[in-house]
Amino acid sequence: MAKIFCVANQKGGVGKTTTAVNLAAGLAQVGQRVLLVDLDPQGNATMGSGIDKRTLALSIYEVLLESASVAEARARSEHGRYDVLGANRELSGAEVELVELERRERRLKSALQAADADYDFVLIDCPPSLSLLTLNGLVSAHGVIVPMQCEYFALEGLSDLVNTIKQVHANLNPDLQIIGLLRVMFDPRITLQQQVSEQLRQHFGDKVFDSVIPRNVRLAEAPSYGQPGVVFDPNAKGALAYVDFAREMVERVRRM
Repeated sequence: MAKIFCVANQKGGVGKTTTAVNLAAGLAQVGQRVLLVDLDPQGNATMGSGIDKRTLALSIYEVLLESASVAEARARSEHGRYDVLGANRELSGAEVELVELERRERRLKSALQAADADYDFVLIDCPPSLSLLTLNGLVSAHGVIVPMQCEYFALEGLSDLVNTIKQVHANLNPDLQIIGLLRVMFDPRITLQQQVSEQLRQHFGDKVFDSVIPRNVRLAEAPSYGQPGVVFDPNAKGALAYVDFAREMVERVRRM
């Protein structure tokens, strides 16, 4: 049975897509079968996996409208060695079309259930806003991975996300929980980041992953080459940190 996780944060620019793509590649490297679902109309996770969003014959759009299955719409990330349910601009139209449809917030869940036996992990890259697309992700998932920078405004955004998760848990998905907080773009030389990191540890305890992703130029360069950072430069500090994080995720799932 596949474990399904949303990579989500209502604050933009916190490394959600970088985390989703590199965790997918990291999990593949440690022997897991992985599907990456791109729920963001910008299609960055699709492009970052080496798949051209402009040439997709089928995408997550068709899956949500139930005109294609996951098996029909998925593509292979050759560099990352995982499958991708890609997204492009068509997906922004799905928001409007879904409003009128039955089971509008459960479409993705139904589609993923049909592909359950094919994967060990399903990672869902959510858009930064709380939209019907994000809701589909949260309703499908067993848990949420929250990438966040150790900055003051990140704490503000985190409280909003926690409230959202509580509402979805109460009304639509009783399985949903925060799996863990991942500290990203971390620079230990900055005192404020150390202080916020410590606050997270005190408040959330073991919900904070041991893995920490450092600020790393090679991770930022990788998408322009259509490769996950862990493949683009396997020896970079950021790449090694994401592979460590993948191992930690496997271990955490075993204990769930």
